[in-house]
Amino acid sequence: MSERRIESRTSRTAEITCLTRAASSLETSSPLRSDDHLAVALLPSVFAVLVRSPLFRQFYRRVFAPAGVYEYVIARTKYIDAVFGHAMAEHFDQVLLFGAGFDTRALRFRAEAARTRVFELDAPYTQQAKIGQYQKRKLHVPSNVVFIAIDFDKDSLPQKLDTSGFQKGSRNLFILEGLLMYLQPGSVRATLQTVGEYAGAASWVVFDYVRASVIRHADSQYGEAALLKTVSRAGEQWRFGIEPSDVAPLLATYGFEVADHKDAQSLEDMYFRDASGRLVARINGTHCIVLAVRR
Repeated sequence: MSERRIESRTSRTAEITCLTRAASSLETSSPLRSDDHLAVALLPSVFAVLVRSPLFRQFYRRVFAPAGVYEYVIARTKYIDAVFGHAMAEHFDQVLLFGAGFDTRALRFRAEAARTRVFELDAPYTQQAKIGQYQKRKLHVPSNVVFIAIDFDKDSLPQKLDTSGFQKGSRNLFILEGLLMYLQPGSVRATLQTVGEYAGAASWVVFDYVRASVIRHADSQYGEAALLKTVSRAGEQWRFGIEPSDVAPLLATYGFEVADHKDAQSLEDMYFRDASGRLVARINGTHCIVLAVRR
């Protein structure tokens, strides 16, 4: 079996997501602007300069990024930011970010999360690159943040959590952003099994997924073909997909019920309509986002 990119190098998709968040944080148009103002600090120096140019951002969005992906990352960031903020307002005990990549919520929500332990799980190379950028940019990591290096397809997730001090049975927020599609189906089931076992009453899990038809290359969604090519070139192929109708039964197996389920169209309605109701941008149709609650 050939070595996966994340085993020896920083995740390319994590880098692209970071660049997208950085670019969107500098947009002047409200629908295209997200709040990840720290993403720029995690970029290599040359990109930290380039991303400040409106011409570069326009090229990146319209030429480099597959159709609707820039918009999807913005919508996903806004959606999960809102979930994170809501959970902190309700004083959740712990947050567990799976495949955290260059996520900056532990720093951006520093004040709101002061009483909450935030655990970040990711592949060693990507995690070390992020920590290195924090140090280089002199960004202080709060003491309530715990980094855990893991290979989801090889390592024992429960063992990693237990040795890191993660408390089973607390009210927890589990964030699986841009993760499940990269795992083998068996790893997805094992991950959700662990989430179910460690989730206390009223815990939440928020995640995004790709449709099973996308894994079959059905080419039935807006921007699908171009995005699949980009993912393949990055050396981080998608392995898992599920149809929207199968999500609720899958989650019920692990003790969760769906509280919210967004596809591309509903995300467009939330984030990309102007004051008159006109759609100002389309979202790549391959992904959906789910918020579920522990029963």
